[in-house]
Amino acid sequence: MIEPIIVVAVMLGLIAIGAPIFLALGASGLLGLYMARGSMAFFFGPTSLFGQLNSFELLALPLFILMGNFLAATPVGKNLFHAAVAWLHWLRGSLAISTVGASAVFGAVSGVSIAGVAAVGSIAVPQMLERGYSRTIAAGSVVSSGALAMLIPPSVPLIIYGAVSSVSVADLFIGGIVPGIALATALALYLYIRVRIYPEEAPAYDGEAFTWGDRMRALGGIWHAIILIVFVLGAIYSGIATPSEAAAFGAFGAFVIAVVIFRALDFKGIVKVLGSTARISGAILLIMGCARIFGDYLNLVRVPDAITSALIGTGLPPEIVLILVMLVLVGLGMLVDAVSLIVVSVPILLPLILALGYDPLWFGIILVMNLEIAVITPPVGLNLYTLKAVVPTLRLEEIIRSVVPFVFVQFALLVVFVLFPSISLWLPNLVR
Repeated sequence: MIEPIIVVAVMLGLIAIGAPIFLALGASGLLGLYMARGSMAFFFGPTSLFGQLNSFELLALPLFILMGNFLAATPVGKNLFHAAVAWLHWLRGSLAISTVGASAVFGAVSGVSIAGVAAVGSIAVPQMLERGYSRTIAAGSVVSSGALAMLIPPSVPLIIYGAVSSVSVADLFIGGIVPGIALATALALYLYIRVRIYPEEAPAYDGEAFTWGDRMRALGGIWHAIILIVFVLGAIYSGIATPSEAAAFGAFGAFVIAVVIFRALDFKGIVKVLGSTARISGAILLIMGCARIFGDYLNLVRVPDAITSALIGTGLPPEIVLILVMLVLVGLGMLVDAVSLIVVSVPILLPLILALGYDPLWFGIILVMNLEIAVITPPVGLNLYTLKAVVPTLRLEEIIRSVVPFVFVQFALLVVFVLFPSISLWLPNLVR
């Protein structure tokens, strides 16, 4: 078993010296295949890469990213925040709680966490600071709630997991609804309790009162996006369209909203959105293809089987094994980006999950809940750096400190869903 150790060491070494993650995964995987099969590695490698990307369901990935990029170019994020404030202003801490609500809804129209942090954070944080909210409440609420986009459908990580594990993306989208709502509720409840205990962190709302007419008018700036996401997800859940077909409709609808309704994009803006989508999608797909080479090598030398046998052989209760796996994933998520962690860990851990008698759909939900913690923890927490970029007045150290209690809230909820899988599977089973 010395060869797998060498291969993993090469991968970690390449990452340590700053090599792109796709290069580290692809090169180390090819090295492993060469040590195991000689020159045939140069046949296996391209076959693995093509096999990973030759999936109709993967068409949904760039299309949902395109949909999110179009909507991110509109005032939808700002309008969502203002609508949430209009409806929740009577609560202490209403701006922070409104941030959670706006981020949750924006996550349902973008599927990318950093888009939510940028769109909502650029509006919410300055308003909270102007009205006397503590800097930790302002930063922590935006960074943590921005991660909801990873779980609430249409979720890009769930699409990637479905492509790697062969689990239905439609089922994964349905499975992400209850955990997504539960996590948003938990974050909002934590904020409410915190500002009740420490009222100096969130002064009571002292602005003008909102009438019912104001509240209804506030919805006027977001109804287009809400209807779009209802049609897209409704088409998937009802079986009328596949995720890829629904994503194409969603991208076209987002284009109409951005260009025709809001007139937020001219020709140059459209080209910029298309270019950004191509770069992001290309990077994700390249990482997925190269990670498949690495994963196929591990499967060839039966590393997943060895890990499964070793952990089951310990005689530990399945719940303890799962908690240990979750802790390892949280640790890895602090060091490796979400896409790489999914495509590398799933081929290794899925056999263990199946051997323990758990549903692969449930594991996909749990894995993405892990990734939600990963994107708000240093040193690779993209949400941290995104908020710093859109709100330069916040110091990075402040942002990192602000997320600590929110990480504990997310991890506590993760443990609940690990110990009680039926909560995640209730809605998919009901729809079936």
